[in-house]
Amino acid sequence: MISIRFIQPDGAVQTLEAETGQSLMKAAVDANLPGIEADCGGSLTCATCHVMIGAPWSAQLPPPVPDETDMLDFASSPVTPESRLSCQVRLTPELDGMEVRLPASQH
Repeated sequence: MISIRFIQPDGAVQTLEAETGQSLMKAAVDANLPGIEADCGGSLTCATCHVMIGAPWSAQLPPPVPDETDMLDFASSPVTPESRLSCQVRLTPELDGMEVRLPASQH
């Protein structure tokens, strides 16, 4: 299990424990975390699991695949260089303690 800190747009923080190997989106949805809608269930056909993952955690992630960057064009909140779709982020032991910022809106 690893620990992940989700930071809401208002600064509120929710920490959850998640299993390695699953997607960041699945961990958030299973915990009923507000702020990640995941309308497509992780099939990379929407952008409602948009998150921002900054350094040093972003360096632990593989680069986004072209389909992910294309789908981020449809995110309702502004995309930043730290933007990722949480359905594409696989949790590994190296991500223990990761901080994830949530956008103001997914719709």
